[in-house]
Formats: sequence, structure tokens, C-alpha cells
Amino acid sequence: MTQTTAPRVRTLVLLFLAAACALLAGAGPASAHAALTGSDPRQGAVVDRAPAQVSLTFSESVSMDDDSVRVLDPKGKRVDDGGPTGTGGTTYAVKLHAGLPDGTYTVTYQVVSADSHPVAGAYTYSVGAPSETSVSATAHAAGGGFIGGLYGVGRYVSYAGFAVLVGGAAFVLACWPRGAGVRVVQRFVVSGWLALTAATLLLLLLRGSYTGSGKVADVFDLGLLGEVLQTKTGAALVSRLLLLAAAALFVAVLFGAYDKREDEERRDLTFGLAVGGTVVAAGLAATWAMSEHASVGLQAGLAMPVDVVHLMAVATWFGGLAALLVALYRGPADTPVPTDAVRRFSAVAFGSMVALVVTGTYQSWRQLGSWSAFTDTRYGQLLLAKIALVAVLVGIAYFSRRWTARLADTAAVVVRQRGKARGEREKAGAKASGGSKGSGNAKGTGASKGSGNAKASGGSPRAAQLARQRAAVDAARQKRQRDADPHRFALRRSVIAEAGVAVVLLAVTTVLTQTEPGRTQEEATAAGASSTAPSTPSTGAVTLDMPFDTGGQDGKGLVRVELDPARVGANDLHLYVEGPDGTAVDVPEVKVALTQEAKDIGPLPVAPDHITTGHWSASGVQIPVAGDWEVAVTVRTSDIDQVTVSKNAQIG
Repeated sequence: MTQTTAPRVRTLVLLFLAAACALLAGAGPASAHAALTGSDPRQGAVVDRAPAQVSLTFSESVSMDDDSVRVLDPKGKRVDDGGPTGTGGTTYAVKLHAGLPDGTYTVTYQVVSADSHPVAGAYTYSVGAPSETSVSATAHAAGGGFIGGLYGVGRYVSYAGFAVLVGGAAFVLACWPRGAGVRVVQRFVVSGWLALTAATLLLLLLRGSYTGSGKVADVFDLGLLGEVLQTKTGAALVSRLLLLAAAALFVAVLFGAYDKREDEERRDLTFGLAVGGTVVAAGLAATWAMSEHASVGLQAGLAMPVDVVHLMAVATWFGGLAALLVALYRGPADTPVPTDAVRRFSAVAFGSMVALVVTGTYQSWRQLGSWSAFTDTRYGQLLLAKIALVAVLVGIAYFSRRWTARLADTAAVVVRQRGKARGEREKAGAKASGGSKGSGNAKGTGASKGSGNAKASGGSPRAAQLARQRAAVDAARQKRQRDADPHRFALRRSVIAEAGVAVVLLAVTTVLTQTEPGRTQEEATAAGASSTAPSTPSTGAVTLDMPFDTGGQDGKGLVRVELDPARVGANDLHLYVEGPDGTAVDVPEVKVALTQEAKDIGPLPVAPDHITTGHWSASGVQIPVAGDWEVAVTVRTSDIDQVTVSKNAQIG
């Protein structure tokens, strides 16, 4: 057993690195949560005259700078004028130079979505007629390249460090308080703190280049770092560093004052450390929840605390498992992990697994939205792999629990045999001492006493060396006796298998957090089908007739709304008001609002201009996504009489 310990630990480390490299290398550029759902002009469109601006509509709010949107003429010269401006939530526009000639223009964009991931793209439109262009419409690989790969490694190490720090500390407090004095456990937990701190600093330095140019030189740009600190992700990383300072104090107390206390005093300190440690761990987990997928989209207010619980459950299980593995393989022979500690960890792991399944089910529903997303989206495919790995992990954990139940506590055996050996040595020493006294009395010479004293004095270094050798022999014998238990040997094998699967599972989870959720991907695909396809002739306006009655004098009539071309993007809206006899009439005020309840969009207000008697119009009405839209019209016929009527229209 002692000869195979190091190779097995090295094997686990190699598996850790191989899984990280394979998954992170295959991940490619980070997929973003935000997606382009509309544009004006649309991709491939041919317009009669040059537009005054180009507008882009995304599935969620994004962060932009002055160079986020560029419009290039056929020769590659920029023709946009000034930085992009928001025109309503998720729609952003950039003005163009006046008098642009005919030809094919290229629009490129690189933004950061609300859940911290970069997204880039490009498309073309033409003025007058398509022409040759020297500009490539291939999108820049946002978040890719060397910086992107390094950023992915930093994310993986930060998750692993968090699990080791939180799970290792929880293992000591909840399962094995005496483990606070074991040097190898101390080093293990401290290594988790160091890894998380180093990874957080690395992510903070890389962030600007990761979401921007991808150049190594930008990593050392202090101006860019200042801009990062003003973003949501930058604030989260700084908050994580501050919480890590509190975590350092917690670790110092855990392996300092807590370790030196007696059992009674230690129990009193355990509660305070447990509360403080939970608060710090929850704060660290919140730095991910408040800046990534959980912070945007459906039910964000509920999703963030659920994500915190999910991360803490993962850390408690995986980190505690790794701490148990280290203690079983590297722990000193005279301080073996007791059976009670293993059983307590088994109960803690089971509770973590239940929390993991419950919170994971909610997250899956929230991020997928449909059964087809499991197989049709990359997020769903990765989630299936994660579910399979969790199932394997639970199966191995079941066998670990069985070996735990059968585990014989060899610590007592070791102590008894050690005491017996000490007693035998003491008896042998007593006999030798008695023989020396008898011999000295028989001789009764002063010379003999002097000689004996000299030997005793000269034999002190030799006695110390023999004592060290005996201690080494005792330690080796205790380790053999401890490892001779077949149940403990089986437990160690199952734990190392469980840890190996956990390493791969953590790598899959890291890639999953960088992948566009299935729900968003499907919505963007459906919404972008019309916005990214070449323009087709209009299929005609959608006409909605809605009778109204405000209840006042001359309060009855009919309002007619026409939307042309009733597609995603810019539309022309015409509104007509008729009296009961069908003649056009004017009213003091009309207002229009567009709402899509299925995707929680709107109401989007429209204020049409009065054209002539009974006729109002608005141009450039932006409809961001396809689907069933409610068109609500408020008609006011006097100072106090008004009514709102509505009908649904299919857009897309």
C-alpha cells in the first residue's frame, strides 16, 4: 500500500490536468448569452438609398464602447459617425455619414452580454445594388485565441480552488475536527485559497483583453483595467478578492486557535466558525451568481440564490471528497481518519447531492425551456454529459457508503498494539537495568562505576538514534496495520474513483457556464431566422379592426391598425379611427403599445403622428422578435372618457 500511494495521487493529478486541457481546448470561443435578434437594415438587404443609421437588436441588454459597432464601406473605410447609442433597452444604433455611395457595406459588432460573456458577429447589406467588397464578413472570435484559452483555465482553477477551500474546511469542521491539526489537511485547504486568489487576480487582468482585442499587450493596459473595474464582472472579481481576505482570517483561526483548543472549548468555537465560514462561502459563491447566467433572463431574483446553493453544494461534496482522499492517502499513520469522520462525511455528501439535484433541476428547466433543447443545443448536450457524470458519481458514492458501513476502526487496534509494544520495551529495559546494577554491586569498584558513567555519557547520541529508528519502525508498522483492513482499502479505491469522476465533472461544469443557454439559443434562432435572412418581398400588412366604446357621448367607433410588413425589425404603423357610420373622425388622443407576454417583452410604446382626419402614422416601429404580439390601442374621446382595446397579431 505504501508503495502505490504516490503513483495513484500522481494519476489523479494527471487526470485533473488532462480533463481540463481536453475540455477547455475543445470549448473554443466562449458562447454568449446575448444573441442578435434583429437589425436594420437586415442581413443581405438591398435598400434604395443609404440609411441614416444602422440599428442592432439583441436578446438582452449588452455593454458597448465607441468601437463596439463598426460600419465599413466596400473599401474597408469606416463610415459610422460616433459611438453606438441605446434606442430602447436591447436596441442600439450607430449613425452613418451622409451621402454614402452605392455598394455593399459590412457591419461588425463586438459586445459583452449581461451575463459577462463576449459576443461578436458581422453581416452585410447593400445600397442600390450589391458590389464587390474588400472586407471580410467573418466575425471576430470573441473570447478566443491564447487569451481566451488562458481565461478558461483561470475559470476552471477558480472553481476548483473554491471547491477545495470550502469543501476542505467543511470536512474539518463538520466531520473531523482533529484534522485541523493534520499538516497535510492544512496544506490542502490553504492550497485551495491560494489557487482561488491567484485565479481571481489572473481573470481580473485578462478580462479587458478577453472581451476586447484578445491581444496579450492589453493585459498590462492600466486604462483598460480601470474600465473593467467599472463593469459588473470587474466588481464581482474585486468583491471576491475582498472576501478571500476574510477567508484567510477564517483559515488562520481554523488551523490556529481552533486546533489548539481542548475538545470542550473546540465545540464552543465550532459554531462560530461554521456561521462565519458559511457567510464567507455564500459571499464567494454569490460573486459568480450575480455576474453570470443566473443574473439575467427568466426569474433572475430566484435563480441567483438557487445558484449560490448549487455552488456551495458542489464545493462541499467535491472539496470534502478531495480532503478525505488526501487524508486517507497522505495522512500520518498515528492520526488515521476515524470511522465516525468517514460516516459523517457520507451523510454530508448525501445532503449535498440532494441539494445539487434539486437546484440543478431548476437550473436545467430555466436554461433549456424545452425537451428538444437537450439534443438540439450545445448547452443541452453538455448538460446531458453532466447528468451522466453525476449519475456515475452517485453510483460510486453508493459503494463508498457501503464500505464506510463495513469499515473497521483500526485506530484503536493501532493504539493497543502500540501500547503493548511500549510495555514490552519498558519491561526489557527494566530487566537490563536490574542486570547492570547487580553486576556493579558484585564488582564494587570505583573504577567500574567510572567506566559505566563514561559509557552512559558516550552512549547518549547512540540512544537518540536508536529511539528515532524505533519510532520509524513503529510508524511503518502502524501504517501497515492501518492499511491491512480490507474495508479501508476498498474505501480508498472507491474514493479515488469518485474523485476522478468529480474532476471531469468540474471541467464539464466550467465549460457549461461559458455556453449559451439552450432557451436563449432557440429563441435567438427563431427570432433571427427572418432578421438574418435576405430580404424578401413583403407579404402585405397585417390589419386589425377593433371596435371601441368609451362610454361617453360620441364614444363609439372602430379603430383599425395596419402593420407593414409585419416582420421582425422596422415596420410602418398606420392607425385609422372611424365613427359608427364608417366615416373618418378625429379623437383627442390615441396611443399604441406592443407586448409579447410569452417572452416577457413590453409593453413597447408607440406614439403615432396625426396625418389627417382619422389617420395617424408611425414609421420605423421596431419589433425585436417574431411571435404572437398583442397590439393594444388606447382611444380618448374626451377629457375623462377613454378605453383600451387590443388584438393579437402574428409577426415574423
